[in-house]
Amino acid sequence: MIFFHSTRNELIKIALKPRSYLGLAAITGLVGIILFALMADGMSMISFVTSSFEQTLRFEGKVLNGNLVAFIILQMLIVHIPLLVALVTGDLISGEAAMGTLRMLMTKPITRTQLLLSKFLAGGIYTFLIVLWLGFMAVGIGRFLFGPGDLMVLNSDGLVILQEGDIMWRYLGAFCVAFLALLTISSLSICLSCFSDNSIGPIVSTMALILLFTIIGTLDVPVFDPIRPLLFTTHMAAWRSFFEDPIPWQQIKESVYILLAHNALFIGVSLYTFHRKDITV
Repeated sequence: MIFFHSTRNELIKIALKPRSYLGLAAITGLVGIILFALMADGMSMISFVTSSFEQTLRFEGKVLNGNLVAFIILQMLIVHIPLLVALVTGDLISGEAAMGTLRMLMTKPITRTQLLLSKFLAGGIYTFLIVLWLGFMAVGIGRFLFGPGDLMVLNSDGLVILQEGDIMWRYLGAFCVAFLALLTISSLSICLSCFSDNSIGPIVSTMALILLFTIIGTLDVPVFDPIRPLLFTTHMAAWRSFFEDPIPWQQIKESVYILLAHNALFIGVSLYTFHRKDITV
């Protein structure tokens, strides 16, 4: 009961922060801009992509439909969501340490482990809400405005066309993997928050590490080959695998395992650090 009461309090704190609504507002605004652009001149972009295939394929039906719009939105926005998550979860520990409220929490009948895990759970719930809102805006609003239809995806292997009845479960799987990837960002930012008494430091450090690991992952340098598959940033876009045909299940499993391992690592480091953190009561 103490743990869930603490989690509820953490969620209330998140709800009272103006920055917590920045992510929802940013997603709403950006999706709105993308939808407006696609409604105004979306077919020009689609024609540019499909022009190279028109000699061998004939496209029938509504190519620019809600399923394609949702995929475009995910492709464009999912890389920016980590910043929105880190803005909130990055100061769950350091922010309270800076304000002195962390010392007050230590006077309550709750262990450090319970307190820290409740912050991880609250951060995970916030991350889930961000992903849920993105899914509603991308898939829900996209299909409402543009209607259903077959999904056409261009990847490294060529053009993949998925039937309307074979799409929604793929989006569900994609959002689950995307949530796990963003949960890793939440865990990382909370972990870094345990090392700082400054609310801005963990947020900047989280984005710096994401940038660093992304650069290492994209550099075609043999010395990085052994560690590249172990970096969580390598698996941030694993959600796209659900839109391949056939679906590379083994690759998805490996990505899930790596992301889960990073979450466990960040939580473990956080517990170790937080138990040794000097919090003067």
